Amino acid sequence: MLLLERAVEVLHAGPASTAELASRVLGLTGHPGAAASAVFALLGADPRFQVDGNGVWSLRVGPGSAARLEQLEYAVVDVETTGGSAARGHRITEVAVIELSGGEVLGAYRTLVNPGRPIPRWVTRLTGITDDMVRNAPPFEAIARDVYGRMAGRVFVAHNAAFDWRFVTAQLSVGLGAVPNAPVLCTVRMARRLLPELRRRNLDALAAHFGVEIHERHRAYGDALATARVFVKMLARARAVGIGSWGDLERLLSGRLSAPSTAGAR
Repeated sequence: MLLLERAVEVLHAGPASTAELASRVLGLTGHPGAAASAVFALLGADPRFQVDGNGVWSLRVGPGSAARLEQLEYAVVDVETTGGSAARGHRITEVAVIELSGGEVLGAYRTLVNPGRPIPRWVTRLTGITDDMVRNAPPFEAIARDVYGRMAGRVFVAHNAAFDWRFVTAQLSVGLGAVPNAPVLCTVRMARRLLPELRRRNLDALAAHFGVEIHERHRAYGDALATARVFVKMLARARAVGIGSWGDLERLLSGRLSAPSTAGAR
């Protein structure tokens, strides 16, 4: 049995501490710090699991199937980083969170982050973020509680969400010892099912399709705001083709519900 499947099996029986998971899933009973690090490395970036500030893990519970999409609250997130893999030690250099409810922006958060390591030249060429710009910025640990609070209880939305989720949860796990109780929704996956007519579904293509202007491309706030506006457009498209509840959307994204015709929907 794969380790993640074993963790799911253990947590189906109820919440478990980090030490208990280390023992029952990984067979680790030695140094507590090493065991905790191994558990967070295994589970921290997987959206099926959540952990509270006391190190107690449980399976993440999403919105009820009947919950209307327009009634949910969303945290639309984008991060810029020093590289492509949190597991290889790359870190966040900038983070932005756009809070949405009912299609309206409730709040916006943005900050540069000192990653504690040099920013590669190719990243600077892409994002414009330099070592000098982040030198006096806060480390992620200093903003972790604020970032957590803006995401907790909301649906986590991002374009290519697995990337942003892995980085945010990896650094929250280290800086705060907790990850938000947030189901994860990827706008790329939504576009594949709701906009099958599009050949490309990157952020630039979706923004162009919906007439959304992107200010500061490849900067966290500019990309997060554009993603939020595209996401609102896709929610409207979903409603227009009869996808109105969280359960409807889950079935659509999992392939259990056929993609409806979007002809004439805009």
